Amino acid sequence: MIPAWQAVLVALALSATAESADEGAAKFQWNPPNIGAGVFTSELGMLDRERDEYANSLAGYALNRVAMAKASVASLNEARRLVALALQLSSRNKKAIVLRYQLSKGSIPEAVPGDYQPDVLARLLFERSLELKKQGGVENTLLARIFTELSAEMDPKNEDAVYASEIQRLDHGSVNWNSLTDAKGEEGKKEEASKPEKGDVPP
Repeated sequence: MIPAWQAVLVALALSATAESADEGAAKFQWNPPNIGAGVFTSELGMLDRERDEYANSLAGYALNRVAMAKASVASLNEARRLVALALQLSSRNKKAIVLRYQLSKGSIPEAVPGDYQPDVLARLLFERSLELKKQGGVENTLLARIFTELSAEMDPKNEDAVYASEIQRLDHGSVNWNSLTDAKGEEGKKEEASKPEKGDVPP
């Protein structure tokens, strides 16, 4: 029989371990996006193959961010936006669907080598945003705004992307990601994505 003081220490250690496990579980809370009918239609100025390629790149970036950050709250929030966008572009994209499933099961994915580095992906997104703006149209303009904002976030050293992102934020407000991640009511209204976020009122 162990002394009482040792029993107390063992109980405290077990309690601390349980609390630590609970905290870890609480930190990994994945809220899968609900994209509804989708924001982008055949009117978007991208072929299906290109849409799937961008979906792959966005999902791969999200996967690596979650893997490297050990599923931190920030990385999961970022992944939720990127998985939603990937599925908005290509609803059956394999990488996005698999990542969504893994995270829903509390499984931290392994980093995937060979995907674009953040600065390279950021540059590709920004360059594509410029082309989308030239193409015009509601959906192209919306995706151009999204790509511009993402490009600045992924690589703050890209001054052109950061400047363009800040100018569009001043002119139109931040992209309303809720319209991409939380479909409700009349799903996929393009104008909803152009509304400022709460607390971000453009001058």
